[in-house]
Amino acid sequence: MSAFGGYSGQAYSPSGDKGRFVLPPAFRKAVKDSSGGNRILCLAAHDRFDCLIGFGLSRTDKLEQQLEREEERAIRLGDDGFDRDVRAQQLFGFEQLPFDDSGRFVMPEHLRDLGKVADGLYFQGAGDFFFLWNPDELGRMDAAWKGAQAACAKLIAAAKKGAA
Repeated sequence: MSAFGGYSGQAYSPSGDKGRFVLPPAFRKAVKDSSGGNRILCLAAHDRFDCLIGFGLSRTDKLEQQLEREEERAIRLGDDGFDRDVRAQQLFGFEQLPFDDSGRFVMPEHLRDLGKVADGLYFQGAGDFFFLWNPDELGRMDAAWKGAQAACAKLIAAAKKGAA
């Protein structure tokens, strides 16, 4: 088993029957490596954007450290608005979804709704996690996302060409 090296790259997956999607090969391998060789995908709603994030089980240790850092920072800055319980449920409210050898997984309806998921998913690596975007929602983002928007458009065009 190889060591987890983070999530990078881009991919597109059209929706399949029965609400199934396919975790693209590069992301599938990274998630499996990050989940100790198990085929477990963790999915959650992003806390600021209308998309989802995905990662493997190894990220849970980092989430606890992140929660501690955020709480310490709030105390140091006198931020009375920080609520550890709210932040904990945001960080740890992810779903653990099994996927098969081909990367197929079923996305729960509540995550589809939260991520505004429709006919396909654009995957964008982000180091410790990856984004899963409805391409239309990604298209509404500002110029900071122009690289992802361009890659997404090209991947969708290639998928349509391949399906024709």
